[in-house]
Amino acid sequence: MEYNTARDHLILPEYGRNVQKMVDHAINIKNKEERNKCVNTIIDFMGQTHPQLRDIKEFNHKLWDHLFIISKFQLEADSPYPLPEPKKLEERPDKMPYPKNKIRFPFYGAALENMIRYAVEQKDGKEKEIMTGMIANHMKKSYLLFNKHSVSNDTIILHLKQLSDDKLKLPANFQFIRSASVINKGQKNFKKKFKKKR
Repeated sequence: MEYNTARDHLILPEYGRNVQKMVDHAINIKNKEERNKCVNTIIDFMGQTHPQLRDIKEFNHKLWDHLFIISKFQLEADSPYPLPEPKKLEERPDKMPYPKNKIRFPFYGAALENMIRYAVEQKDGKEKEIMTGMIANHMKKSYLLFNKHSVSNDTIILHLKQLSDDKLKLPANFQFIRSASVINKGQKNFKKKFKKKR
C-alpha cells in the first residue's frame, strides 16, 4: 500500500493528485497538437471540479495560471493568457506595521476613541449632545460586556471626561440605560444561542 507521505508533493493540493498526474502526463506528450488537446481537457476538468471559482473575475485566466504552476512551468502549451512569472509568485508582501496607538481603556476599543475624537470636533449644539449621550451609553454597554456585573454611571462619566480631555459633557438631565436591561438582554441572547446549538 502506498501512503500519501511517500508520494510526490502536491503543488496545489486543492486540485488533488489526479490533476497533477494529468499535468505530468501532458508534459511528456511530444506532439504539440495532442498536448494542446490534453491541456484544454485538463482546464475543463479543473473548472468543473472547482465551480466556486466561476464567481472570480478572469476565471479561465486563473485556471491557466494554476495549470502552469502545477507543471512547475515545464509545460509547453498555447495559452490564451500571458504566462505567470515564477519570480512574482515567490515575492513576499511587505510587513504590515503593528498599530502603535495605545488604547487607554481596552474594553471600550479603538473605534469608540475614534467616535469620541469625531464628536469633540463637532459644533456645540443638540446634535453634539445626542452624540455624546449615545457614546456614553455605548461605553456603558461595552463596560458591562467586559465586567458582566454592573458599573456606576459616575465611572462612565469619569472615563468619558478622560477620553475626551474634558471636552464632551453630558447634559444635567441625561439618563443612562439601566445596567439590568443590558445584562438581561445579554443573558437572553446567550440562552437563545445555547438552545439553537442543542
